[in-house]
Amino acid sequence: MDKEIVVNNIKLAFAEVMLGAGIGLWEAQAIDDYATEEEQKRNRDKDEKEAWNRLNCEDLQRCHSSLSFFDAEGMKFHLPAYIVASLENNVDDPLFHLTQLDEYAKSKLTALNTVQRQAIVMYLEWCLEQEEYEFEYPVIRRALGEYWKV
Repeated sequence: MDKEIVVNNIKLAFAEVMLGAGIGLWEAQAIDDYATEEEQKRNRDKDEKEAWNRLNCEDLQRCHSSLSFFDAEGMKFHLPAYIVASLENNVDDPLFHLTQLDEYAKSKLTALNTVQRQAIVMYLEWCLEQEEYEFEYPVIRRALGEYWKV
């Protein structure tokens, strides 16, 4: 499968997604840092809220731990940015957050619609074709079979 097809599919599936009331990138970093509610609010003020494709790759990489602190709406907004940037080799992949699916992790994926889930399936299937993910094949296959393709 061609990487550009995967990128375009992700971009189309998530084209109109906005952050809304979801947890933002810098807000999640403040949560990770055990910041006060006031500091979390200040961080949220600088979060991108309207267009995930405007998120800066350097910020995404610097805030990679934010993936662990998003709520469902925050994950829906930021996940396509992480996937596209990782496909372009600009950030670490978000694979862990798509394959290690305990109940908490699944709760962060509940806002995804069918088209968005299908785009993520395509990404995961692309990963299965890449030698660099060889050690991840078992967890990718398990996640596809037990969660993503159900």
